[in-house]
Amino acid sequence: MICKLEKKDIEEFKTTNILPQTPFWGRVKRNQGFIPKGFELTISKDLLVGTANSLEKKGDDLLVLIKYVDNNTCFAYVPYGPKLEPTFENQGLFLEQLSESIKSFLPSNCIFIRFDLIWENQWATEEEYFDSTGNWIGPPPNHTQEYRINFNTVNWNLHKSIVDYLPKNTFFLDLTLTEKDLLSNMRYNTRYNVRKANKIGIKVREYGIEHIEEWYKLYHETAIRHNMSIQNQEYFSTIMKNQDNSKKGVSIKMLMADIDGEFLSSMFLVLTKKRGTYLYGASTSCKNDLMASYALQWESIRISKEWGCTEYDMFGSAPNLNQAHPLHGVHVYKKGFGGNLYHGMGCWDYPYNQKLYELFRIQEVKK
Repeated sequence: MICKLEKKDIEEFKTTNILPQTPFWGRVKRNQGFIPKGFELTISKDLLVGTANSLEKKGDDLLVLIKYVDNNTCFAYVPYGPKLEPTFENQGLFLEQLSESIKSFLPSNCIFIRFDLIWENQWATEEEYFDSTGNWIGPPPNHTQEYRINFNTVNWNLHKSIVDYLPKNTFFLDLTLTEKDLLSNMRYNTRYNVRKANKIGIKVREYGIEHIEEWYKLYHETAIRHNMSIQNQEYFSTIMKNQDNSKKGVSIKMLMADIDGEFLSSMFLVLTKKRGTYLYGASTSCKNDLMASYALQWESIRISKEWGCTEYDMFGSAPNLNQAHPLHGVHVYKKGFGGNLYHGMGCWDYPYNQKLYELFRIQEVKK
């Protein structure tokens, strides 16, 4: 067996940059109806480095969330995990072994396990998947992806999911750079808007849970404007209440930008180990010319840097500059801050009950 699992209390997890693999994420998701389970995962090092001694082992924590579809069936979901990333040729083998190893720890009525992989997309490293302007055109069709991922597996049972839950494309900023260099790396218009907002008096401050209603008003307006699914106010209160308030865990900062006491833009900044993450953002449609969202984002970057973070995750964008993509505007805005675009693998499934899994996929297509 190339991987080994042992149960572990999620509150005993080691600190990590990856927010959805923290005890905090498990606590928040428990309030949303998931059942969190923790494991210590140990694998052969030669899966990660082809030249490693196969007797060497490497371990890490693994958060798994159980979600019941109905009273009789459930599925397992691994958000941005496993964190350990094998070489491309071993990815399918690793996921197959992990899926089979973890099966006995899951409810007997679990119909599949879904891995929301943060691993770099295999096709984002191949020139043929970029156009003449350098834009990534995306991976090949699902059946082609599945053929490559299942190569070298025993059961040929890994399937590209119908949907991806967490963002698989995002921009990362290098916070080891000086503030001067970070500003210099921005596009001209972005840098101009940051300075304009500061010059006209936009103020960015951190607020506590007592201002959650002001946050929610901006969020609700934004969700309606962009036709997004809407979370209730209690969801965001839960996020604030479940933070660790420690550099050893997860710290949440609810930042809001205002002018003369009128809130124009807001966000949740999440600090995990050495990474700052722009988790949620919201803004009013009024007074866009004041560029409050630019001042807010820049202050969030500065706070992350002061906290000791070495990277900043914009947490979601379009995969390229295709104007037809629903996240095109978000992509252009985030790209302006000068980060590097990263493409992940997205969600992959390993069915335990093929018949029920196919029925579940049909329902996902209909949604």
